[in-house]
Amino acid sequence: MVGSHIVDYYFNKNEKITATYYTHPTINLDDVIEKANYIPCDVRDKAKVFEIIDKLRPTVIYHLAAQSFPVVSWEKPDETIDINVNGTIHVMEAIKKIRINQPEYDPMVIIACSSAEYGAALTPENSPVSEDSALLPLHPYGVSKMGQDLLGFQYYQNDKIRNVRARIFNTTGPRKVNDVASDFTKRAVLWEKGKVKSVTIGNILTKRAITDVRDLVQALVLLAEKAEPGEAYNISGSKVYQIKDILDIIGEKLGASFPTETDARLIRPSDEPIISGDSTKLINATGWKQQYPIEQTISDMIDYWRNALA
Repeated sequence: MVGSHIVDYYFNKNEKITATYYTHPTINLDDVIEKANYIPCDVRDKAKVFEIIDKLRPTVIYHLAAQSFPVVSWEKPDETIDINVNGTIHVMEAIKKIRINQPEYDPMVIIACSSAEYGAALTPENSPVSEDSALLPLHPYGVSKMGQDLLGFQYYQNDKIRNVRARIFNTTGPRKVNDVASDFTKRAVLWEKGKVKSVTIGNILTKRAITDVRDLVQALVLLAEKAEPGEAYNISGSKVYQIKDILDIIGEKLGASFPTETDARLIRPSDEPIISGDSTKLINATGWKQQYPIEQTISDMIDYWRNALA
């Protein structure tokens, strides 16, 4: 999903971009397939990753490929670690291999890390967390992202492969699936169409700072251009919302009140009570500013689902 919006960004600037996609993408590729040179690739395929990077020699690599759902990581911890950790190794080792014959090859790699790395450190008294907070992940997904993060650090320290560890906090927007905002907006539109009787919910008392995906893309691009290699940067929305607030905003945008129903399957074994990050380091390094208020994000997501489900 984030990759598709990066494609949108460069397409609108008339700049050349190649995008990889997995056999079973989480978005409808028809939305963006004409906007970039799309190449199928499983990041676990070391030879394929090398082939693509060696052929294209990109100046910037946005390493977004991942198993990106915490809930799935409980069910498939081995697959989550394999994709996220070994996938990162394959990108870095491809650069090392190219440098054997072309030592001047020096791309910037933006590694999509996660607020999930902070885990148990995400407490009300430690909010918003800074990059210096302890990394104490609470699920296999968080562990895998911490692995990516530390790999980025060591490849810069030992091999001088320029990279930035972008610790991305809750992000949503059009094309997003399997987060609360996308689940709520999709179900609300289905309810609006008379297809379902209620919007299913889990724990709606947790608090999250939420960023629009288009603001995230701007942050990633700025990090590629201006960040200090080898460093970690939080990318977090500045305003914290209780999950039930999202339901209220959706109701306002629909102009209607819809029923909700709790689904026990949506309750995680452990859930951070609040996820909020301090983005001061990012702002000071790049001048990043959020442009999209949550109300616009939700409105755009409702419009997306109305079109997608028509």
